[in-house]
Amino acid sequence: MRKIAILGSTGSIGTQTLEVAREQGDLEITALAAHSNIKLLEQQIREFKPRLAAVWDEKKAQELRTNVRDMNVRIVSGMEGLIEAATEEEAKTVVTAVVGMIGIRPTIAAIQSGKQIALANKETLVTAGHIIIDLAEKCGVSILPVDSEHSAVFQSLNGESRRRVEKILLTASGGPFRTWNKEQMRTVRPEDALKHPNWEMGRKITIDSATMVNKGLEVMEARWLFQVKPEQIQVVVHPQSVIHSMVQYEDGAIMAQLGVPDMKLPIQYALYYPDRRPMSGERLNFFQLGQMTFEEPDLERFQGLKLAFRAMKAGGSMPTVYNAANELAVQRFLEGKIAFMQIPEIIQACMEEHTTIQNPGVEQILEAEQEAYERIEGRW
Repeated sequence: MRKIAILGSTGSIGTQTLEVAREQGDLEITALAAHSNIKLLEQQIREFKPRLAAVWDEKKAQELRTNVRDMNVRIVSGMEGLIEAATEEEAKTVVTAVVGMIGIRPTIAAIQSGKQIALANKETLVTAGHIIIDLAEKCGVSILPVDSEHSAVFQSLNGESRRRVEKILLTASGGPFRTWNKEQMRTVRPEDALKHPNWEMGRKITIDSATMVNKGLEVMEARWLFQVKPEQIQVVVHPQSVIHSMVQYEDGAIMAQLGVPDMKLPIQYALYYPDRRPMSGERLNFFQLGQMTFEEPDLERFQGLKLAFRAMKAGGSMPTVYNAANELAVQRFLEGKIAFMQIPEIIQACMEEHTTIQNPGVEQILEAEQEAYERIEGRW
């Protein structure tokens, strides 16, 4: 039995990870962690019987303790509880599927405990990649990507020398507003932006896909995961989402990973690497597909992606400001407090007002996050 802990078990990636566990039958769940959905978490506890479960809010944790008092499970809370779930003694792999920079400390703790990381939390590498990658190397820990694009790159690197990589080609669907002009995009409502054409994801990441900020975060994450320079990463808009990403080598050859859009594939690949396991579900039919198309991203309409490249090149604490400003701006948009096109405007304003700190420590990263939040709280 492969023993795993899941941070963010009630979210999109977390629930799909449990679907993989259900289908494969040889994954033992030793710890679960969720933010506040204790109803679903209780169901997961009863089905998978972990030794430990963490909830962010202590009041919710106390309610859960009462609800599962007939189960042999210990309920913990807060950051201490999240770290405890990430370092659960018997788990060999930790799936980091929490949303936001809350994932940094538990990921560091898991690496220090020698856990293999199945990484689905972009913010950890976007904001603290210089810390995480060095620490993983020192601790001899593998970081296996769960994002479909990064998993595709990882698979396309198999058997090849990373020194021979010329370029990483990250594909993007273009989101629901790929063909909209700026005037149309000014009228976007939250319900419009939550309709992704190809993928089923959580609310925040779906909005990020609509602004293409999500692709910007993936670009920054790819830099650290695959140890390439910023200029070696290119975004290619591919509306069909069949090619999940590609690697171009210095001889001109391009390796790609293709398949139907299904997050369970990269999740399962990370959990069982280097093995492949059978997986039920739809298969790609090229005859039905008919054609695949490719476009250059429009960085004037999708300023969020343009700003991501700027933040990556600045480095240091700038990606943290980019990420934090986006998080709060997306929240404001979903609450109906700002317009869709204001999201990149807010990110840009916060970046322009920030003085970059090179090689920031965890505390400085969290301070940069708070600084961006305070700027937004006072103005939008």
